[in-house]
Amino acid sequence: MADITVISTPHASGWVCTVQISESNGQTRHSVTLKRHDLNELSAGKLTTPEELVKRSFEFLLERESKEQILRQFELPTISRYFPEFAAEIRKKFQ
Repeated sequence: MADITVISTPHASGWVCTVQISESNGQTRHSVTLKRHDLNELSAGKLTTPEELVKRSFEFLLERESKEQILRQFELPTISRYFPEFAAEIRKKFQ
């Protein structure tokens, strides 16, 4: 099982999150931009942190692809381009 560490830094329109995924076969680092609007929308309006949303989003990704296949830098809603079910699935995790 992967260990996912997320550190967020406030940014003008939201946050920039540094994500490290560690597994027995190595680690990867990713930079994810998250806007305030997207935090509210993807968490179904539930009070949560950027770190929690990004961590759950990476858990979603790791169920579908290896850590090496995940883009190294992207905006969180970009996941929906590759996995159209992402928004609906991630919202369920906050209900």
